[in-house]
Amino acid sequence: MTLANTAPAAAETRQPVMSMHGITKRFGAVQALSGVDFDVHAGEVVAIVGDNGAGKSTFVKILSGVYTPDEGTIRFEGQDVDVPNPSAARSLGIATVFQDLALADNLDVVSNLFLGREISHGVVMDEEAMEARAWELLRQLAARIPSVRIPIASLSGGQRQTVAIARSLVGDPKIVILDEPTAALGVAQTAEVLNLVERLRENGLAVVLISHNLADVQAVADRVVVLRLGANNGTFQIQDVSYEQIIAAITGASDNAVTRRAASVSTRETES
Repeated sequence: MTLANTAPAAAETRQPVMSMHGITKRFGAVQALSGVDFDVHAGEVVAIVGDNGAGKSTFVKILSGVYTPDEGTIRFEGQDVDVPNPSAARSLGIATVFQDLALADNLDVVSNLFLGREISHGVVMDEEAMEARAWELLRQLAARIPSVRIPIASLSGGQRQTVAIARSLVGDPKIVILDEPTAALGVAQTAEVLNLVERLRENGLAVVLISHNLADVQAVADRVVVLRLGANNGTFQIQDVSYEQIIAAITGASDNAVTRRAASVSTRETES
């Protein structure tokens, strides 16, 4: 039995790697997030979904230390922490792969993996050690890269995403955040990236997946967290929820006169 198959059940009894409670963020008069709760466990893929303007980007930037919340608490491995900047996030063990990937097209794979974090002896870079580590990371992801000395510009979209994910692993993180990793990719390349997501889970990492593609979410996620208008609007175990239920939570279709009347009746019956 693989870790991927056991992750949802195990997550119920383990302490989360990261948990966030009551996260609120304002930009002037705009309330971007209102009391958002979230947690993720080791060996688990949690997808964050929502319509445009739901607060996904703001929440990801708080997770990765780009923004600090106005209110709320963040716990990492059971300890209250502050994440005031991306450097603090990386120090905790939070790695983020943003949608633009931020790769240098004119440099090769090794140079991109270790850009700013080169292995050196004194003032001399250890190219051999970096190349060996690059192959180790790519094998860990079962990646198909022909050479670690090939320029990034010559790689396909799926291979570029692979390099970006491998770069996130250089610091041995505990959480990997993937922001729209399959956006603008073809069918074959998307399948390749989804395989990488499963590799990360099998390697025991906590994975946070932000995606508009619900087919991708249903293929690899263990849980899905729905944000709507900056607030939680449902958390579901993926095996227990339908595509239609997720769409209803995203669009607010589940919040209508009929459901509110039913909730009101249920409340009155409970009180009586």
